[in-house]
Amino acid sequence: MVQSKANDVDGYLAEVPAGRRDALTRLRQLCRAELEGFDEVMAYGMPVYERDGTAEIAFASQKQYISFYLMRSDVREAFEERLAAQDMGKGCLRFRRPDGIDFDLLQELLRATAARPGTIC
Repeated sequence: MVQSKANDVDGYLAEVPAGRRDALTRLRQLCRAELEGFDEVMAYGMPVYERDGTAEIAFASQKQYISFYLMRSDVREAFEERLAAQDMGKGCLRFRRPDGIDFDLLQELLRATAARPGTIC
């Protein structure tokens, strides 16, 4: 599943492969807990977390990996050393296996994102 046609995140999670569903559900719970004041929406075929109408965080089940989109360049720069060891594109962390997701790192990234508005890439 690269891009979902689900209307909401519950529908999205129902579509993902069973082997990824628990990890993505946990990631959703983490986003909802840490991103106070953000809206959870479906955009670009994936769950997105917006503040004041601007997307700052998203995640997706891609064909080869699970993606975590960190659209805040200031947060990426603040975590540059820790992110250097990760499989990361410009704003996307990629996890090849659900058991390889570093939920502690993601929680820290979410907390830094929620702390204040910043620069979107």
